[in-house]
Amino acid sequence: MKKEKNVAIILAGGKGKRMHTKVPKQYLKLGEYPVLYYTIKAFEESFIDDIILVVGKEEIAYCQKEIVEKYNFHKIKKIVVGGKERYHSVYEGLKMVERDTKNVYIHDGARPFIDQDVLNRVKKQMEQVEACVVGMPVKDTIKVVNQESVVEKTPDRSLLWQIQTPQVFSYKLIIKAYERLMISDQKGITDDAMVVETLTDTPIKLVKGSYKNIKITTPEDLKVGQVFAENL
Repeated sequence: MKKEKNVAIILAGGKGKRMHTKVPKQYLKLGEYPVLYYTIKAFEESFIDDIILVVGKEEIAYCQKEIVEKYNFHKIKKIVVGGKERYHSVYEGLKMVERDTKNVYIHDGARPFIDQDVLNRVKKQMEQVEACVVGMPVKDTIKVVNQESVVEKTPDRSLLWQIQTPQVFSYKLIIKAYERLMISDQKGITDDAMVVETLTDTPIKLVKGSYKNIKITTPEDLKVGQVFAENL
């Protein structure tokens, strides 16, 4: 009997405008290694069978030589070019996933501190559901404001979560949702869970992640990441 695969799609095509550097954020160094190295390494050392890496068109050769070959990653089966928006890039990755795949783990390449405990929690949850996303309860009070920055209401903080990645779905569910998205006029899609929320009736389970599972987006994030990297 053929083993059902778990496949990771790692999105590494961002330009990092908020980082104010010429080098894309995923290739900046954290300690001795690039941000993307830590991200791939976590999935390489996990139960994941295959990794599909989605990068910018001009970065394919660099990524192949300076990341995949240099650090001897074996699970990366494809490096593909992303699209204009994040959801376009995810779809390009999904098109490379084999049809008999069981679950797809979609993860930001700029989240280098995903760990095995979180991945295993998600895997266990996916034995019972078709969709789950990693997140953490918010620490701060959140305000809803209008266009004039005037507070309209304060939602119950106990019901609010900060969403992270990976976001994990059965392959059949996520490919169906994305195929619907590509022929729809939906706008403002910010994550994969939103695609499933909007275009299917499948409930999404939240799984506890980690406050260390930060996304490296700004110079301040990079400084925090340096501290985390020193303690790996």
